[in-house]
Amino acid sequence: MKIEEIILCFFIYGFLGWSCEVAFAAVKQRKFINRGFLNGPVCPIYGFGVVSVVILLYKYRNNTMVLFISSVVLVTFLEWLTGLLLEKIFHHRWWDYSGLPFNIKGYVCPLFSIIWGVACLIIIKYLHPFVLKIVHWIPEIFVMPIDICLCINFIIDIVVTVTEILKLNLKLKNMKEIAEDMRNLSAHLGDNLSRNVINSLEKQETIRQKIEDYREKYKELLRHPSYTDRRILKAFPKMNSLRYKEQLQELKEFVEKKRTDKN
Repeated sequence: MKIEEIILCFFIYGFLGWSCEVAFAAVKQRKFINRGFLNGPVCPIYGFGVVSVVILLYKYRNNTMVLFISSVVLVTFLEWLTGLLLEKIFHHRWWDYSGLPFNIKGYVCPLFSIIWGVACLIIIKYLHPFVLKIVHWIPEIFVMPIDICLCINFIIDIVVTVTEILKLNLKLKNMKEIAEDMRNLSAHLGDNLSRNVINSLEKQETIRQKIEDYREKYKELLRHPSYTDRRILKAFPKMNSLRYKEQLQELKEFVEKKRTDKN
């Protein structure tokens, strides 16, 4: 394939992967959920995964066993690498297979590796030839402009999503710092009271007021999750924060309660 055809296939498979995730979530939870990492209808891991399999393994399309084993190894590696990079960059774990047998640190597990292997067999043998026909059906003069438009939209989506996730991390950090300050002030107040150091009611009231101010700031941060915050928490219910576990859990519970109250 030419480079412009590879780019177009990336977006086609990214969209098909996103559609499968959305359909699975809709059947399971009986409502639409954008299951993608990005705001738009593209799951990059599916695009990269399938295009990688097509480029590296299409030559084995007539050898089912070699194609299956190679697909399992390649896609498992890509899923493990993606999970690891997302965790290292954003300090969140987006999915977790820890509850499944023989998983590797929750990033990958044999069950899903086999599912991906079977899916790759179907894609290589049946779906990709059909996708290529669609790509070749598009007049060559239009392919590059379509790629450029899709890439621009994709880059904008990445920038917006990453910015919002960094804001979420900052919010969780602020929530954690405020919670720690409240605990320290409460401990300080209790310690001083027990030692009769604070004899003035005014000083006691000052510390209590500071604690109340911190509590209000904490609630304010909790009250206003962004659209991306709500979407990501909804799309990845098992998402876990390595640094701000308690704060993320509180935000999840608040968003879920707000959603339940609306319904």
